[in-house]
Amino acid sequence: MFDLTGKTALVTGAAGLLGKEHCIALASHGATVVAADVDEQAAANVAAAVTAEQGARALGISFDVTDAQSVAAAHARISAEIGAVDVLVNNAAINDKFEDPEAAAEQSKFENYPLELWRASLEVNVTGIFLCCQVFGAAMAERGRGSIINVASTYGIVGPDQSLYRTPDGEQKFFKTPSYPATKGAVINFTRFLAAYWGEAGVRVNTLSPGGVEAGQDEYFVRNYSQRTPLGRMAHRSDYRGAVVFLASDDSAYMTGANLVVDGGWTAW
Repeated sequence: MFDLTGKTALVTGAAGLLGKEHCIALASHGATVVAADVDEQAAANVAAAVTAEQGARALGISFDVTDAQSVAAAHARISAEIGAVDVLVNNAAINDKFEDPEAAAEQSKFENYPLELWRASLEVNVTGIFLCCQVFGAAMAERGRGSIINVASTYGIVGPDQSLYRTPDGEQKFFKTPSYPATKGAVINFTRFLAAYWGEAGVRVNTLSPGGVEAGQDEYFVRNYSQRTPLGRMAHRSDYRGAVVFLASDDSAYMTGANLVVDGGWTAW
């Protein structure tokens, strides 16, 4: 089960919070992995780590998911050096962070949220997936097979709980900004569009919606989040490995247009 031997998997945003985990998971089940990121050195480092840990072939490549020519050039390079891409994991995304903690509460308010940040998130989180699917997915459709995994979020399903970002003394340190849930919701429905569009072509398109991952956040936030989740904790980075492999492999052969929610029960109540 979950055998990816002989398949090539491309992961965008490979140097991000979960990107490396996706690469390791796919490689551990036999896939040749292409670790892609806008940061060339970071992509190379992920590929090297995958090879070191799994003994698998991995290529680090840099391209801009928001630039059509850059995506097309990446497709040409991968095709020439490795071959056809069988699995595409659209993981690259922007999740707003504000450099000045003192100003974050005001800057992150919807009323004050900068238009340039909204547009930047739309470009990466939505247009980036559109372009990667248009180039790599179209090639899959021509061959009559392939699996696309678009990474969304629980906040693409439900609205943000702003109380998570409130300290025990009642101070609102930050507001979850509007662009992330808006773009992740778009990803989920774009997945449905592609699943219906490419179903007859043999290309499966599914969404993976992760919950929050513990990654050095403030203690009050981790506590708030954990109390809001039936399993009583935030996710570990490795908690999504099985889901990615499942969606990539033929074990999910009768699954398309679905949203696989792995959130510790966050959206269950």
